[in-house]
Amino acid sequence: MPKAAQITLTGHVQGVGFRPFVYRLANEYRLTGYVQNRLGEVDIVACGNPESLQEFRRNLIDQAPPLSRPNIARFVSVEQIAFDDFAIVASVADADARIFVPADNFMCDECKQELTDPNDRRYHYPFINCTQCGPRYTLIEQLPYDRENTSMARFELCADCRSEYEDPGDRRFHAEPIACPDCGPGLEFEKDGHDEYGDADTEIDAALNELRSGNIVAVKGIGGYHLLCDARDWGAVAGLRQRKQRPRKPFAVMYPMRGRDGLDAVRVSVEVGAAEAKLLLSPSRPIVLLPKNAYTRLADNVAPGLGEIGVFLPYSPLHELLLRAFGSPLVATSGNISGEPVLTENSAASSRLAKIADAFLHHDRPIVRPADDPVFRTIAGKIRPLRMGRGTAPCEIELPCQLREPVLAVGGHMKGTLALGWDNRVVVSPHIGEMDSPRSLEVFEQLSEDLQALYGVRATRIVCDAHTGYTTHRWARRHTLPFDTVFHHRAHASALAAEFAGTEPWLAFTWDGVGLGEDGSLWGGEALLGGPGAWRRVASLRTFRIPGGDLAGRAPWRSAAALYWELERHWPDCPDVGALVKSAWSSGLNSPTSSAAGRLFDAAAAIVCDLPDVSFEAQGPMSLEALCEQTRDPLRLPLAADGKGVLRSDWSPLLPMLADRGLPRCQRAEIFHSSCATAILDQAIAVRDLHGSVRIGLTGGVFQNSVLTSQAIELLTDNGFDVFVPEQLPCNDAALSFGQVAETAARDEGAGNYG
Repeated sequence: MPKAAQITLTGHVQGVGFRPFVYRLANEYRLTGYVQNRLGEVDIVACGNPESLQEFRRNLIDQAPPLSRPNIARFVSVEQIAFDDFAIVASVADADARIFVPADNFMCDECKQELTDPNDRRYHYPFINCTQCGPRYTLIEQLPYDRENTSMARFELCADCRSEYEDPGDRRFHAEPIACPDCGPGLEFEKDGHDEYGDADTEIDAALNELRSGNIVAVKGIGGYHLLCDARDWGAVAGLRQRKQRPRKPFAVMYPMRGRDGLDAVRVSVEVGAAEAKLLLSPSRPIVLLPKNAYTRLADNVAPGLGEIGVFLPYSPLHELLLRAFGSPLVATSGNISGEPVLTENSAASSRLAKIADAFLHHDRPIVRPADDPVFRTIAGKIRPLRMGRGTAPCEIELPCQLREPVLAVGGHMKGTLALGWDNRVVVSPHIGEMDSPRSLEVFEQLSEDLQALYGVRATRIVCDAHTGYTTHRWARRHTLPFDTVFHHRAHASALAAEFAGTEPWLAFTWDGVGLGEDGSLWGGEALLGGPGAWRRVASLRTFRIPGGDLAGRAPWRSAAALYWELERHWPDCPDVGALVKSAWSSGLNSPTSSAAGRLFDAAAAIVCDLPDVSFEAQGPMSLEALCEQTRDPLRLPLAADGKGVLRSDWSPLLPMLADRGLPRCQRAEIFHSSCATAILDQAIAVRDLHGSVRIGLTGGVFQNSVLTSQAIELLTDNGFDVFVPEQLPCNDAALSFGQVAETAARDEGAGNYG
């Protein structure tokens, strides 16, 4: 006796070829009915014999397309309905649904095969895609995800593409960015103000000639522009550094794919483990930081003074064509003004990058919103994100408790992200950039609107950092919605606690540069006990006053000098000619008190690595970490409670060791790291003795340091602690927006779900 069922699937089921998969599966089991996209869901009515329906139900999950992550939200029997066949019906947008916005993805193997087949009509077409690959997030203007709601709407399909698009049996059925050379976007090579659209091979050859001549080319990709140059050419890399005013910050390198798994060219320069190889080849194709090997042929100024290279593979057909023809690795760094979001518009790129790039390779497919490349690093044996972007964001995480109302959390000031939270859902935006430029604020405001529009949720409250000097805080104050504040390190701790949930109390070590503390000083070496909505500081580092405040971020010598002055000692290498800075410090002028671990690492780098000034955030600590080759016996830092009962580790025993030129630099760096890791252990044991069992969390930008984090985890684990480090979001300030939502949700629920 035939039966009928109505099935609703949620999760990642749009923009991933799910409807044609359902169509083919239904025909395989001889079912009739239909499949339909609703706003964020897929609805199915299927009729057939009961055994076939059960097999169909199981394989909707077991055989789902690789980019999808479906969940069966509802499966109910309904009255038998007469259908002649199984059909895909038009989408509807009037449902109150659980929306998931699809991320941008790489070029799949089938499209890659067509791209390189001279007999295929899309041979060398740099915008080839199908339902299993290509851009999504960066071209969607609104949902449901249909062509007319994307930036591809302006490109009218030719007869051949229309036939593929409308054929349920074709792998390009409703591949919304579908195109070919006859009807789709094209390339435009520009040099010296002269530009002209031509066939793809001609435009790519012109760009390749520039790269082979040692020049710099700005290339428009999926989420924005890259600046490309030959990664083996020291002069080309030096020129890019000089023009971009980026003297030391490492560049990412894109490699051509070679060999059975595509990684042979990569292995020439770096060591690739199995987990890192899997991530490099994943659909998001992120940048992965990998150790340099002894045989690297890259120019030594690609990542000067560091032991790792940021490596990634071509993820778009345009990148594939460029790297395949060039035949060797290319520096591929963000096409932006340093710290700003990546540029996306042709005219803006031509104007703002004119002093950097010798030539441009544009295309005319509009990028609706920017998405920079994501970055990952192996830390303490697990690959963890350092930056979320193309292919990995927007990122959704579920809270262990419910929000009372929809909120928009605006993050901090560095490594900006936004988070939209409602019910128990939080969606975190891609990386925006540093929030101190007009363009960053412009993109920030666009994304704040986009997130709400795409997910069909309007925030009724804003949450921001408590620091009144942050651009995001000032924006929240100007907004018409009511706003709440969350202290910086509470947000760090709450982000970690919400990711791992549970009920046992946390001891969250929140170590970073600086963030406003609850006593008005600059925190950054804190240990917070409790859980979201109920944190209290129980341990920290000895404080010192930082001369110049924020200036110390780019002048580590100021932090080093402050340590000496705090101990009433003289630093013979101090660059303070004329003692003007010390005079200001002595009088308390612009010298805020801080307990920041990040500034302690800056000071150590200034002394050990002879780095009085740096050109980018974390240059000093990265250089210090790169010196470490083994674990050394630590110096035990005295631990005692201050007048308010906060346990404080005293860094003063480190100073003579750091300045001891009789010890090799590497040994001083190693002792410093092991001493800091041991200080974490000593604080954890002391808190456990006072307050009972706790779970340990390590979060904040300092824990991007693999040497410190690995040693701390090993020490803590050996002493009976369960230790957690963020895995879904970066441990740096990119997670602040999520932490602000988590802290708000806990306040709404009275912190009862966190212990």
